[in-house]
Amino acid sequence: MPAPLRLGLLHALVCFLGLTVFAATVPAQEPADDADWRKQLVLAQSLLNKASDHAAVLYFIAGTHALLHEPHEAIASLKECILAKEGFDPSGDAIFAGLKTSPDFQHLTEQVHKDFPEVSHARLAFTTVEKDLVPEGLAYDPTQDAFYLSSLHRKKIVRIPRETPNQISDFVPADRDHLLPVLGIRMDPADATVWSASWLDNGPSELLHFDRNGSLLGRYSLGDERKHGFNDLVVLRDGLVYVTDTADNQVFRFDAKSKSFQALEFPRELLMPNGIALSDDETLLYIADQFGIFRYDLRSGSCVELKPGASSTLSGADGLYWHKGSLVTVQNGIGSPRIAAFQLASDGLRVTKTTVLENRSPFSTLPTTGAIRGDDFYFIVNSQLDNLNGDRILDVTRLAPVRIAMLALP
Repeated sequence: MPAPLRLGLLHALVCFLGLTVFAATVPAQEPADDADWRKQLVLAQSLLNKASDHAAVLYFIAGTHALLHEPHEAIASLKECILAKEGFDPSGDAIFAGLKTSPDFQHLTEQVHKDFPEVSHARLAFTTVEKDLVPEGLAYDPTQDAFYLSSLHRKKIVRIPRETPNQISDFVPADRDHLLPVLGIRMDPADATVWSASWLDNGPSELLHFDRNGSLLGRYSLGDERKHGFNDLVVLRDGLVYVTDTADNQVFRFDAKSKSFQALEFPRELLMPNGIALSDDETLLYIADQFGIFRYDLRSGSCVELKPGASSTLSGADGLYWHKGSLVTVQNGIGSPRIAAFQLASDGLRVTKTTVLENRSPFSTLPTTGAIRGDDFYFIVNSQLDNLNGDRILDVTRLAPVRIAMLALP
C-alpha cells in the first residue's frame, strides 16, 4: 500500500487490520493481502442493516472494492452512497486514486461538489515554531487560558498561551518520561491536571496523567495480550476517564482509584472507535466510530446509535465535542475532511440540523482534533500526518509550521 496516505477510509481499513500506527491517522507500513480485505468486505456487508447510516457502510464497501482492484463494484457502491447526498467526497481519499480518471468517478465527485460546495469560515489563530511535531490532540485549559498540543513524532506535549502563542514551551519534554506517541489530550475538570492517550504500533498503549506542571502522575495500560490503541478520551469531575481503543474496537471506563479498566457494551460491533465527547451535565457519553455516533447513558448503561437524519452523516469523526446541544466533529472518514456541527433533537437521539463549518478550504488541509473555548472552536489545520511513517518523517522539505485555526460555533 503506497505511502504517504491521506486520512480517510484507507487508514480506517488498514487500522482495523492492525497494520498501521494510529487508527485513521498514520500511513500504513505494510500491505494486507486480498484475503484480509475480503474478510473486511464480509464484515461491512453484515453491518448494512445494523448501522444507522447505510451510506457510511456503502462508502466503506466501495473502498474495500477499490483495494481489491474491483473498479466496477467500487463505482457501483459509490453511486449508491453518493445518491444519499450525505457529504461523502471520494475526491479527497487516496484509496480511490486508481479511479480518478474514470468518467463515472469524475461525474460522482462533480455531483458531490455541487451538493456540498466549499465552505470557509475559519481564520488563523496561531502557528507553532517547530515544524515536525505532527500533532494529533488539542486541549484548552481555562484556568490558564492556554492550549496543550500533543505530538506524535516528538512524543511530547507543548503548552501554548492563547494571548501570547509565541511563548510556546514544552509542558512535557520529549524523552523525559519515555513517552509513546501522544494522541488525544483532555483536561481534568476537577483539578486542571492533564490526561492523554498514547499508542505505539505493534507495542503498548497507555493512559497518561500529568500534574499542572507537566510531571507524570501515572501511566496505565490493560496489561493483557490483546493489541490496544488508546486514541481519544474524556474526563469526568469525579476522576473517571473514558477512552476509545481504536485497535481493539472497544471503549473503556478507567477508574483511577482502583486503577481498573472496564469495557462498555454496544448494540452493534464497533469499527475503530475514535472521537468521544461528554454532555455538560456528565450524564451522556457520545462515541464515534467509522459508521456513526453512539449515545451512551452513564446513569443506566443503555446505548443507542444516533440517527443522522436526511442528507447527513455522522460517520468518520476523528475529533468529537459537545456544545450547547450540538455535536461538533472533525470528520476524516468521509473522504475529504470537513468540520461540521450537528444539532440534536430534544431527546438527543437524532440530528435535526447539520451545519458544515469548513469544507475543502485552506483550513481543512489535514485536520485531526480541536478544542472548544466559549463559543469558538480551535482546531489543528495541517497535522502533516501524511508525512509521517512510524517514527520517520518521509520528506523534511515538506514540513511546515503547524497551523491552529479558529471558527465561531453556531
